[in-house]
Amino acid sequence: MLWPWSSPAPLIALRGSRVLLRLPQQRDYEEWSTLRRNSQDFLRPFEPRWTELDLARRVYSMRVRRARQEAEEGSDYSFFIFLTEGQREVLVGGITLSNIRRRAAQFVNLGYWMGQAHAGKGIMSEAVGVTLPFIFETLDLHRAHAAFLPTNTASRRVLEKNGFVEEGYAKHYLQINGRWEDHVLMGLTREHWEAVRMGHGGQYWVA
Repeated sequence: MLWPWSSPAPLIALRGSRVLLRLPQQRDYEEWSTLRRNSQDFLRPFEPRWTELDLARRVYSMRVRRARQEAEEGSDYSFFIFLTEGQREVLVGGITLSNIRRRAAQFVNLGYWMGQAHAGKGIMSEAVGVTLPFIFETLDLHRAHAAFLPTNTASRRVLEKNGFVEEGYAKHYLQINGRWEDHVLMGLTREHWEAVRMGHGGQYWVA
């Protein structure tokens, strides 16, 4: 079924054993800008080109407003990933569910980024895992798509751990760091997800 959207945007939280995913808020700015700035060299080979201007508070405020609007419309969901340590929540990265298509398609594109200090610890694998019930049960979609650079073996592991399978190879698929780059295409259907459901125990709540 479709989500009963109301205004303002509902508070969506996706929870795993170590992670919390929620929409960005204005109060997250300092932590977000510090994490992105400290991880710029690490992220540069995998993302569209961005500069210090993209970390400005004004630009961030527009991102927050757009994220809330898109969530209300049910078209895109931009989540921040927090590592939960007792009562403390540490921002470590982000996941975006974008380009949601209904009618005959019923799919979403999945993208993500991780701060350098938190990479390689299995956090993103868990975070992707807790988005899947939201994708297939709450949003009632049929497919999730993802793509990564052929050299990005860490991203391949994240997707394969969550049941994604390789479906193709796209030449000059996305513009990364100013260049059109080839990407490996991965997909996960609802049927396959249900057959190989990961035992991560992820839950979500909306209030």
